[in-house]
Amino acid sequence: MTTTHSTEVPTEAALPPATSTAVRVQNAVIKYGFVFVTVALFLYFALSEGSFRESATLLDTLRYVSVAAILGLGVTLTMAAGGMDMSVGAVAGLGVSVAAHTMVVLNQVGTVAILAVLLAGALAGLLNALLIVVLKIPDMLATLGTMFVIQGSKLILVDGQSITPGMTTSDGGTAPGRFTAGFLRIDRGTVLGVPVSVLIFGGLTVAAWVFLARTRWGRVLYAIGANPEAARLAGIRVGAHRALAYVVSGVLASVGGLILASRIGQGDVSAGTSQLLEAVAVALVGTSVLGRGRPNVWGTALGAVLIGIITTGLTIKGLPYYTQDVVEGAVLILALVFSFTLSKRRTA
Repeated sequence: MTTTHSTEVPTEAALPPATSTAVRVQNAVIKYGFVFVTVALFLYFALSEGSFRESATLLDTLRYVSVAAILGLGVTLTMAAGGMDMSVGAVAGLGVSVAAHTMVVLNQVGTVAILAVLLAGALAGLLNALLIVVLKIPDMLATLGTMFVIQGSKLILVDGQSITPGMTTSDGGTAPGRFTAGFLRIDRGTVLGVPVSVLIFGGLTVAAWVFLARTRWGRVLYAIGANPEAARLAGIRVGAHRALAYVVSGVLASVGGLILASRIGQGDVSAGTSQLLEAVAVALVGTSVLGRGRPNVWGTALGAVLIGIITTGLTIKGLPYYTQDVVEGAVLILALVFSFTLSKRRTA
């Protein structure tokens, strides 16, 4: 007589009580750990620093992270399609220079500047799409190349100098224009006490969530990111969808540039340089939210909020600015542990 041995893995209910409890705890840490860290840090700063609890401080925190968050949304879209856009900071900086040149040097109104900046962002996205989809250059290498090209082009556009009202132009004349009051409201204005840039951040977050989670295009992007060859065999136009992701990312980066231009009120040639790392960080941090282990819009938004909480809280406590990078890096590593190390153990 022969006997058979089952090779089935015991379910959680069949595990010993101690093991079952350990599994539930681990799953809870993976799913809610990052949210807990965010809430815990918020409560710590709120209870230890009275000024942190003020509504003005909280709104300023959201206003501060709005640019990185919006750029992070673009990075999230490209990550969903299996790529990575490293040019978002340069595109945002280009937007600052284009806005300043349009209004200050060319003496145009703010509406024209906004359209010019959005067009510049779309063209940058198209350039990335051309390099990646048509010329088959790996995403990260292509967008790094684009980053350097855009940074150099930005300097050429402004003759290597920041653009300010009343500045002396290259032909010896005086710049006739200025930043219009309406344009400056993009970051400095409020609606019912809420900064306009925060409203833009919120609106774009909702729009990006609807696009990724509630439309066929969004679901297709995730399918491409999971297995592009399988998506192609299923009849999906992989190239077109990936190109769309990079164009949208370029436009979102240009929106971040509009906010930056309104915030600083001049064409600073260094604008956008520091935004790339924060944008990539919040998008990567977002993968750990609710244990999803994949790019998602709400995770990116929460990652941006967490970065803002850390930066604002440490600033209020008087810690030197250079310590903030260390803390932000540690939080990023912790988030990646939630996303990759612990989640793999759960599925192993």
